[in-house]
Amino acid sequence: MATASTGPRPVWAEVDLGAIRDNAATLEGIAAPAALCAVVKANGYGHGSAEVAAAALEGGASSLGVALVEEGAELRQAGITAPILVLSEPPHDAMADVAALALIPTVYTDAGVTAAAKAVADATDQTPMTVHVKVDTGMHRVGASPADAVAVSLAVEERAELRLGGLWTHFALADAPDDPFTSIQASRFREVAAELASLGVSPPLLHACNSAGCIAHPYARHDMVRCGIALFGLAPSPALVGRADIHPALSLHARVSHVRSLAAGEGISYGLQYRLERRSFVATVPIGYADGVPWRLGAAGGEVLIGGRRRPIAGSVTMDQITVDCGDDAGVSPGDEVVLLGRQDGESVDAWEWARRVDTIAYEIVCRIGPRVPRTYTST
Repeated sequence: MATASTGPRPVWAEVDLGAIRDNAATLEGIAAPAALCAVVKANGYGHGSAEVAAAALEGGASSLGVALVEEGAELRQAGITAPILVLSEPPHDAMADVAALALIPTVYTDAGVTAAAKAVADATDQTPMTVHVKVDTGMHRVGASPADAVAVSLAVEERAELRLGGLWTHFALADAPDDPFTSIQASRFREVAAELASLGVSPPLLHACNSAGCIAHPYARHDMVRCGIALFGLAPSPALVGRADIHPALSLHARVSHVRSLAAGEGISYGLQYRLERRSFVATVPIGYADGVPWRLGAAGGEVLIGGRRRPIAGSVTMDQITVDCGDDAGVSPGDEVVLLGRQDGESVDAWEWARRVDTIAYEIVCRIGPRVPRTYTST
């Protein structure tokens, strides 16, 4: 259990790097013989990118995935030397940075191939750049169509400045394990790989699976899987809860800042929509939607833990504070620890609980824990 914050405001998130290592080892074991790429974009899904990247590599990941060139730069600045795959085609004027940082860009346009090759040609160190080609097999976000992916891959092969290190796709419905569309996408992807092979081109890495794919679709693991949310101990969807032995790495904590006794019928917080049914002790906790607590969480029945008991959030979450209905418990005092996400004395609240209450996904819950919340790191 966390016992202290790291600054004047008593709010903090605790990240268990031991859980990250264990989750990486579990996912690597599930995927084997495929390799594990640990996706640490978006500040490591709110957990801290460099710290969790190092832990994931210790746990068995062989490479890392990011969304932005800037995220790759942050990892390099932290001293991480492992391969880093940029998961979308970078802006073409950023390819020089890609080359300088020895990142692996995804490409799926002729212009992207040209920009990558030019970055190498213009560099002092003209070591060929490894690139991966992404195939759009049906999600229709980014990537080349199956027909165009073959042409883009051949264009990479023709450039002396480039090396085709991988061919990949991304599943749209892998977290719905019974939906047949994942197998349709997997088939389209295999057809592209087979056509390239017939032309004498065999990328060293084929990869299609995200966390859900890794857990639920073993036929699609190929040479590598890319795991993000599961690395942090959260199931990719409620349908996959319990399908892998993973454990949440992040817990969110605060301390009670103020307690008052209010009469039955009093309204609490903006709008006064929450009305006390009886005289109650109401605790104020200095964390709010600017820190990632969803604005609707109180109205949706959200609860926190104080003294090992679930307590309802009383009224609207405000920018910097929440109020908590502690009922007739006169023992709640300023300084008491509040667990918003995590465990306390046998009770627990997790990111999927919040997500279900406010009609979102656990990914958004952890990613939105803001920079005002300091992260502390432990290793169990």
